[in-house]
Amino acid sequence: MKKSFSLYAFLILISFAVLSCGQKVTRVSEDTVTDLSGRWNDTDSRLTAEEITSEMMAHPWYNTYISQNGGEVPVLIVGMITNKSHEHIATETFSKDIEKAVINSSRMRLVQAGAMREEIRAERADQQNYSSASSMKSFGLEQGADFMLQGTINSIVDQYKKDKAIYYQVDLELTNLETNEKVWIGDKKIKKLVN
Repeated sequence: MKKSFSLYAFLILISFAVLSCGQKVTRVSEDTVTDLSGRWNDTDSRLTAEEITSEMMAHPWYNTYISQNGGEVPVLIVGMITNKSHEHIATETFSKDIEKAVINSSRMRLVQAGAMREEIRAERADQQNYSSASSMKSFGLEQGADFMLQGTINSIVDQYKKDKAIYYQVDLELTNLETNEKVWIGDKKIKKLVN
């Protein structure tokens, strides 16, 4: 009886020791830079979106458009941003960071793209059958985009033993939807050393 009690007590002590050595999680502000692995992360996504969007609106195409269109701001749609890097990158998160930067600038208008646009259209179609005439939304009144932003994320890895350099290049292109003319090409480069 004493041996089994001692064995149980020992197992409980071991369990507590193992549990106390477990992982500790601390909440931090989303603006805190946390670069644990050297891979693309939330800070890279946010800062790249903010910088490249600011650069896009500082380019001469923007003022030319405003002056040629009676002071109206351009309407933008964010298209495909393709991940061609060596690692998994959530390009939708990066696209949302770009959209947020565009909206927060108040210098461009933004229209919905992709699957979310289709969901909105399906809701509008559903309203035609089930909503009152005074509250249903009409077809054919969507705001058309003037420009589409598309791009790629590429990477190059140089490694020797445990040391490596990771280079990312984000290339974005802005195209006039009516004329198919590229009006702006921008890039953002990030290089990380991981020891």
